[in-house]
Amino acid sequence: MRARMIELSWSGLRVPAIAVELDCSQKTVRCWLHRFNRLGLQGLDDLGGQGRKRRITEQERSRIISLVKTVPPGRLRWEPVGELWAFDESGPPEWTLDSLAAAARAEGIEVGRSQVRRILLAEGVRWRRTRSWMRSKDPDFVPKGQGSSASTPSRPTVRR
Repeated sequence: MRARMIELSWSGLRVPAIAVELDCSQKTVRCWLHRFNRLGLQGLDDLGGQGRKRRITEQERSRIISLVKTVPPGRLRWEPVGELWAFDESGPPEWTLDSLAAAARAEGIEVGRSQVRRILLAEGVRWRRTRSWMRSKDPDFVPKGQGSSASTPSRPTVRR
């Protein structure tokens, strides 16, 4: 498009007509024409180096995404002999943003919770809240009490 701007300018079109022809602003056309006049063909190249540099590499980003697909170290599993065990009992039983960030840091990737969240959202990874064990679709399941805390006062019934 930049070279087309130069071509249209050389063929006699004015900036407003070039902007209409290429569906861009007049300011953009003027900017590129001035750069071409100052620097020649090199003026049409991208400057590069614009914007903030990425803190982590694409490879590190891919490692963070692959962490989500692994089983958390604290999740309980059945042993072949019928007992429950966890690879690391002190580890997280499920992946959260905090536990993913900690696992990435343990692998040498300097990343924070918010950056892990942005990476996962950009990749379309969705997560959902853990379902409570207090509720079940099993008709024989009887909860052990109210789901809310005992310290939460219940509303008094108003009698009239």
